[in-house]
Amino acid sequence: MAPEFDPTVENQRMYRDALGCFATGVTVITAPTDQGPIGMTANSFSSISLDPPLVLWSPAKHSHRYPVYAAARRFAIHVLRADQQALALDFARRGDAFDQVAWRANAHDVPLIDDCLARFECRTHAIHDGGDHAIVVGEVTHVALNSGTPLVFAQRAYGGFAPKA
Repeated sequence: MAPEFDPTVENQRMYRDALGCFATGVTVITAPTDQGPIGMTANSFSSISLDPPLVLWSPAKHSHRYPVYAAARRFAIHVLRADQQALALDFARRGDAFDQVAWRANAHDVPLIDDCLARFECRTHAIHDGGDHAIVVGEVTHVALNSGTPLVFAQRAYGGFAPKA
C-alpha cells in the first residue's frame, strides 16, 4: 500500500516528492535591474487566461532574487528546449548566467533569449501571496514561438518529451 500522510513540516520531503510526480516544463524568467539583467530557473509556470492573455509563475520568497521579481514591472518567461538543461542549471545556480547564452534587451530593457522553445514578454499584472512563494501574474504583451521539444522536470530530474505517434 502506498504511504499516506498529512503535508506537515516533518513530512516535507515526502510532500515534495509527491508534488514532483507532476511533470512540468522548465523556464528561465528574466528581468531588468539597475545592476544589469537577472535570470532565474523556474518550473512553476502556467497559463491562466486567453482573453486577456495572462500567465503565472511562482518565485520562492526566500530566494535572494525574489525582491527583484517582486518589484519588476516587466519580465520575460523563456520555455526551454530539451537540449537546454545546462542553461536551466546555470540560471538555477546564478542570476547573472547571461554569459552562457546569446541575449538582447527589448525596448523595456527586459533581457530576451531568442534561442528557446517559446518566449512570453510580460507586464506585471498582479502579485498574490502564496505561502512561502508569491504568485506573479503577467499580462503577455508579445510572444515568440520556435520549434523543438520541451525540457521536462519530474521526480527531481530533467528529461525530454516525445509525443506518441
